[in-house]
Amino acid sequence: MKPAVSIIIVNWNGRSNLTDCLESLAAQTFRDFEVVFVDNGSVDDSVAFVKEHYPWVKLVPLAENTGFATGNNLGFEQAAGDFIVTLNNDTKVAENWLEALVGAADSNPRAGMVGCRICSFYEPDVIDSLGMGICPDGMSRGMYRNRRWSEMSFPATIEILFPSACAALYRREMLCEIGFFDDDFFAYAEDSDLGLRGRLAGWSAILATEAVVYHKYSQSSSSLSSFKVYCVERNHYWAAVKSFPPSLLLGLPYFTLLRYVEQAKIVFSGKGTGGEFRAGGSQGAIIKSLLKALFDSVIGAPQVFAKRQRIMNNKRMSWQEFSRLLKKYRISFQELLDVG
Repeated sequence: MKPAVSIIIVNWNGRSNLTDCLESLAAQTFRDFEVVFVDNGSVDDSVAFVKEHYPWVKLVPLAENTGFATGNNLGFEQAAGDFIVTLNNDTKVAENWLEALVGAADSNPRAGMVGCRICSFYEPDVIDSLGMGICPDGMSRGMYRNRRWSEMSFPATIEILFPSACAALYRREMLCEIGFFDDDFFAYAEDSDLGLRGRLAGWSAILATEAVVYHKYSQSSSSLSSFKVYCVERNHYWAAVKSFPPSLLLGLPYFTLLRYVEQAKIVFSGKGTGGEFRAGGSQGAIIKSLLKALFDSVIGAPQVFAKRQRIMNNKRMSWQEFSRLLKKYRISFQELLDVG
């Protein structure tokens, strides 16, 4: 008998995080699920550890690191559930997490995506994400980040733009219609791309506030590594080109320039991510990655525009409605860059 839910965990040398993650899944009150564990060529004995201690986990060992996007896509091929849940390996979930997540999906049949209350692993009252917000240039970030849950008041279910793939439920019906993650993204912003495509196709997105996840933020790469800067910079352009309304697409160079101005200001001020940049020892590598991302995003533009044409075949929301939706969940560049 097939499970209701398939939880896909993509792992790359994350052995130190696996006990917290898998033990919390074993303790779930909702039991009708399977775990598909995709290992991206780890060399830290992750596969042997899972095989020995968690024989109920379905292992998909890969010979090399295929990235978060392709790793999840390969996991999806092995998944049987009507609900597909992506979960980072550097997380721990509350006992009723899956019960709350599935309950919200069952109560909202047009919700193609259901997000979670993602909190800091080390400070459980501090919010990491309550759904995602988006900048006018396509950059995205978790909403309400660094706010305290105890100081907030939300109902059990709220509407969001789209969830963070760190911990999210996707309806198989939606994925069969619009596709899962874009393999070309490798890692970062693949959830923005999928979320925008889903909303454009007419699916709604909600967040189950009682589905609680505790996340060790940026365990796979540092919060300002050159690799992450490259992927985020390149991929957010591609996500925007694939799904943005024509009016916003035309304004992309202008809004990108505004973001660069804001980034330059905070580097000089030392605030937010500007402080991280100045404190790090790899400023040159980060700038080089940024320039390479810009170049590669332009080189890849023809292929991305071809994908846009295919996405338009599934478009069910008017550009006017979609623009209003993006405006509703817009965040400023100051919020994006952690400037208080």
